[in-house]
Amino acid sequence: MSRISWHQYFMAQSHLLALRSTCTRLTVGATVVRDKRIIAGGYNGSIAGGDHCIDKGCYVIDNHCVRTVHAEMNALLQCAKFGVPTGGAEMYVTHFPCLQCCKSIIQAGIKAVYYAEDYKNHPYAIELFQQAGVQVEHVPFEQAALDSKVHEKVELFEEMLKELENLHADEEKLRALKEQKEKLFQ
Repeated sequence: MSRISWHQYFMAQSHLLALRSTCTRLTVGATVVRDKRIIAGGYNGSIAGGDHCIDKGCYVIDNHCVRTVHAEMNALLQCAKFGVPTGGAEMYVTHFPCLQCCKSIIQAGIKAVYYAEDYKNHPYAIELFQQAGVQVEHVPFEQAALDSKVHEKVELFEEMLKELENLHADEEKLRALKEQKEKLFQ
């Protein structure tokens, strides 16, 4: 068995953190790394002890939920709270950072940002990252990195779908099952 790459290892951590998100619009996780060691993590959610979107709904102003603190900010604030320097560190994020997080990332001295999914990539954020010399790289998260049996599962699904096709299953249902399989194993 081959080892998971460093990029996938830290991106997996960010996806795991995103599972703690209390936002109902988008779940995001961020991991701050220095010298291949995790120094902080964050997810998007409300202030400590505050109302959460999952309980009270999103508080939306100008098409933006103002109830949540973004994952990137939570990770940086965790460093500040515990006195952990961020200069020269890297950040792994499930989604491209918003403009405000971009500015905070730059000011915190983060040298590289790796993100798994494009999300409203603001042109000015891209320009600011370039201006500040922050390396930005799209690193798609490979779910298969966490599941050593994913290939066997895909083969099993394909065999089952082929068998259903041979049994002349309803074409519409079969098409829907194939679409579900594709989404499941992207």
